[in-house]
Parts: sequence; structure tokens; C-alpha cells
Amino acid sequence: MTADFLVTHSGGFHADELLSSVILTRLFPQAKIVRSRAPEWITSSSDRIIYDVGGAYDADARIFDHHQRGAPLREDGQPYSSFGLVWKHYGHAYLADYGVPQSDIDAIHTSFDSSFVLPIDLTDNGALSPSTAGQLAGLTLPALLETLKPAFDNKDPEADDRAFHAALAIARSFVEASIGKKAAKLRAETLVLKAIEATGEGRVLELPIGMPFRPAIVKAGADHLLFVVHPRDKDWCLTGIRRAEDGFELRADLPAAWAGLTNGDLEAASGVEGATFCHNGRFIAAAKTRGAALAMAEIAVEEALRTEAHKVSAAG
Repeated sequence: MTADFLVTHSGGFHADELLSSVILTRLFPQAKIVRSRAPEWITSSSDRIIYDVGGAYDADARIFDHHQRGAPLREDGQPYSSFGLVWKHYGHAYLADYGVPQSDIDAIHTSFDSSFVLPIDLTDNGALSPSTAGQLAGLTLPALLETLKPAFDNKDPEADDRAFHAALAIARSFVEASIGKKAAKLRAETLVLKAIEATGEGRVLELPIGMPFRPAIVKAGADHLLFVVHPRDKDWCLTGIRRAEDGFELRADLPAAWAGLTNGDLEAASGVEGATFCHNGRFIAAAKTRGAALAMAEIAVEEALRTEAHKVSAAG
């Protein structure tokens, strides 16, 4: 599978062809990006891949456009942009080239498609308005990438292409960071599941290093866990576990008496030598040693269980 040219449209650029270019330039690093609407370029040929232009979707001919009548739709009826089409056909190869373990490729392909690709597809097709993000509308990825276009009165004939390639480097960093984060979460899942098994019915999960832990806790159905302890640089960290991925409510808060205290004040309030910090929001604390962190965790568990028992008693 080779390509000498990656052909997309000239003029102003959008997130979908920029992000498509991220995928394709990794797989075809020697190919030249050609930005043109000239018929001789947007006509199928064995030496090129054409995307976001060309008026057709034909994977065999390597044309991936979505502006024509009868444009392709996902199985659930939602529209594709060129990015979604390129990801559909080249995403697995991209992940393999990026170094994702074969065993994780399908899971990351699906996750990235739903969380990153689909929103770009919907926004490009006008099926999702950035305004749904409220005050953050101008900070969505499509909006930010479009701010990199040259000014309307820039008369330099090379301005669009230069801006496109500058934006491409930035778009690449977001794709790679997102893929890297998803791959890391899967690596972490293996470690967290092992730690959950070792913890048994205990309420405090100890991890060997700081890592994403909530997805694995949910996957394991470890609803009994209340806090996580792990080393962090030169100290130890104690954190709560969020009830939902997108919320801030915890399964259990750290004790109210610890809120906002540090060092000696926190040691006095907690009774734990080596306690150094508790956030005012009561979702994270720190200690000098593993023993101190575990001692704080046990105190926090006892208080959380007492509080829960009191609520149940009052409700009864």
C-alpha cells in the first residue's frame, strides 16, 4: 500500500482534512500533500489518496469525500466527515504504526472514534454546534484549528498552505496525545486490576505508581473501594474515587477537619505523624511516607463508614 500524493482541497482548511492528514502522513511519510481542486488532481489514480474533495466515497479508488449527494452515514445514521472515513479505513494501520499493542488496537480504535473522531464528523457536517459547549465554544478543537487560518486580507499566495502545514503539526500533537493517553489507560488497567485482586475486601487500593484507576475499578465492579494510595515523587498521595467519570462527587470525602491544612496543623488534626497536606476540596491529601498515607486512609475510611451509617440510621 503506497501513495505518492495525499490530495485534499485548497483554500481555507477545517479540522476534518487536517486530522485526516495526520493519519495519512504517518502511514505515507514520503507522500506529498497536494491542496488543489483541479480536476487532474481530484481524479482517482493509483498514486494518490483523495480526501475531503473529489465528490465521491470509494474506498477501493481511495477517494474519501462526504460533500456529495448520498454521502456516507454511520450505521446509526450519523454523518461521516473525511476524518471519519479515513479513520474507518486507515485507523487500525495508524495505531499499529504508532506502536499500540495488537491486543489493544480494536479497543482504542473504537474509543478514539467515539470520543474524538465522531465529534469532528458531526461538527463538520453541522450536526453538532460548538455552541453546545457554551462559553467554551471558541475553545473546541475545530474552532481552535480554524483560528490558525491566515487573515482574510493576507495576499500572500502561499499563506494558506503555510498555515495548513503549521496547523497540521498542532493537530498531530492532539491526535498523538489522545491515542497515547488511551493506550496508557489500558496499560494502567492491567496493573489496577491486579492491585484490586490483591486488596480483596479492603477499602483502600494501593498502587505502585500514580496512574488512571477509575475505569478499572468500575470494570472490576469494586464498589467497596473508597480511597487510593500511591507514591508520588518524594511523598505519598491519598485520593478519593469519583462516583462518575464526568463529575466531582466522590464515593467518600476526606475528613472535614483536615480540609486546607498542612504539615503540623494537619498532623495535629489527623493524629498522623508525617501528614503534610489536605486539599480544601477534601479529594486529595499527601504524606511523607507510605505508612502515614495508609494511616490517613484508614482514618478516612472509618469516618466515611460512620457517616454513611448515620445517614442510613437517620433515614430509617
